[in-house]
Amino acid sequence: MARACLPQSVAKIEEVRIDTDILIIGAGNAGCFAAIEAKRLNPDLNVTLMEKAHIDRSGCLAGGMDAINTYIKKGRTIEDFVRWSRSQAGGLLREDLTISMAEVLNKPIEEWEEWGMPIKYEEDGDEYKTRGKWDITISGSEMKVILAEKTRETGCEIINRVVATNYLMEGNKVIGAIGFGVRDGKVYIIRAKATIIATGGAAGLYKPYQNDGNDSHHQLWYAPFNVGTGFAIGIRQGAEMTTFEMRWCATRTKDFNGPIDTISVGYKTPMINCKGEQILKTRYAHLGGDAAPRYIRANAPMDEWREGRGPCYVDTTHMTPDQIHDMKYDYLNERPSYVLFLASRAQNLSKEPIEIYGSDPYIVGGHTASGYWVDVKRATTLPGLYACGDVAGGTPNKFVGGCAAEGLLSARAAVDYVAGAKQGNLNEEQISREKDRIFAPGFRHSVVGDGVTPREMEERLQRLMDEYAGGVHQFFRMNKEGLEYALRNIKILKDQVKYLIATDLHELMDAHEVIDRLDVAEVLVHHLMYREETRWAGWQTRVDFPEKNDQQFDCFVNSRYNPETREVEMFTRPYEQIIPGDRLKA
Repeated sequence: MARACLPQSVAKIEEVRIDTDILIIGAGNAGCFAAIEAKRLNPDLNVTLMEKAHIDRSGCLAGGMDAINTYIKKGRTIEDFVRWSRSQAGGLLREDLTISMAEVLNKPIEEWEEWGMPIKYEEDGDEYKTRGKWDITISGSEMKVILAEKTRETGCEIINRVVATNYLMEGNKVIGAIGFGVRDGKVYIIRAKATIIATGGAAGLYKPYQNDGNDSHHQLWYAPFNVGTGFAIGIRQGAEMTTFEMRWCATRTKDFNGPIDTISVGYKTPMINCKGEQILKTRYAHLGGDAAPRYIRANAPMDEWREGRGPCYVDTTHMTPDQIHDMKYDYLNERPSYVLFLASRAQNLSKEPIEIYGSDPYIVGGHTASGYWVDVKRATTLPGLYACGDVAGGTPNKFVGGCAAEGLLSARAAVDYVAGAKQGNLNEEQISREKDRIFAPGFRHSVVGDGVTPREMEERLQRLMDEYAGGVHQFFRMNKEGLEYALRNIKILKDQVKYLIATDLHELMDAHEVIDRLDVAEVLVHHLMYREETRWAGWQTRVDFPEKNDQQFDCFVNSRYNPETREVEMFTRPYEQIIPGDRLKA
């Protein structure tokens, strides 16, 4: 398919104006469950989903999954779950949010099964088949297609291939959103009584180790199309953000960047270094061994490399032929191309273990606590705006089930909110300015003909973040001077946005994705600078502050971009413990 052409002038841009009760930006896992729940609670409401891709295969679940990582099984309690999640996050999470999420955690998963998603059962047939303490195994290659079809059945309005670029504002209140069609070039102006942001986290901020400067900019573990737009459009309007410094840096299969839980948790294959030592059982036994918090397990192979004991592997040489077959089948549900990758190398897993390495860092509220600061109803600090899934902060270890549960919670609050709300008043001057901003890179190319391409600016941003803000090539390590350097150069890049060019609508989308990444990267670096300690080695390693400082930083580090001063304001919020006990123990 040929890429769609850009409009020749502002006068030729066609507008599509829609009024709706609830606008959901992002039709991934959380967004779809929010839509389904809203229509279930009030079928008469107009619910509109704005999706950058196509709802059938959008978001983190586009390629499927082989497990649901959080499900409260029989014999376990919400309190058990909070204690486990709290210990995995180094003792820092929003307990109020985690409790409310856990209260509805199982509901969307069980509904998914009713709608047709296969969940595996234990041999006695009564219980879901477990994989680890809180995981259950599924055959989820088509889980997103099933969810999309169920969303359609509710009668929601679904607008595919539309890139959200900013919120529509009335004062400090969100009254909808504006964006452009990546296929038709139209501007979509959607006014809503309530808006739910569900666009996922931020990938592509850092240079992945596969990037050779020519290709593989987005050979990532996390969904490469989740670029942080949901964060960026909130940051620009002054929404409060939390815990960006708690990055997600994972251990992944080397050269492919695929998940290893399928192997290490599903088939209990130990992590080993080049000496054959079982790393977690020996060198990290005092930190919990195989049950150590995720940030410790993720950082272990990188520390081994740095200290001269790399490369590292997950040891598949003790797996039986049947186990190897079953493991490859599991990968077909989530990363089918990994099976082809192994075949292309003619790798015999019974003789040659799978090499592992660290991923580039991501900002992912479904795995860590990064995202919008929300209340227990998932309301953000901007009136009229709710957040769910990877874009909502405070609740690490949500994963697939928890993100779906937050979709339910945000929808319930939004439905209550619109019952007493009226449509806001559109600001035509704001709309006109945003139209100019959206299409500026395209018009610039048609007039000037030369400039900075999105690919070039992205390459510079990724290298900058990798080298000075704790990327994988620096073994996730950083210091004040490097972070200050990164911040200075991010400001230079933001100023150079005025040179960005785009030759078609797809490249215009690329341009706005790198603009959004710049806004997210700036806030991230401020967070990394502010927390002068090392609380999560690997995720946030400050070599100039190598110890944890509970006296000063046993709290949430939050930020707010001030649209008037154009400065990022940093501050803290206290930890509020609800479930008693040692926060570092499950």
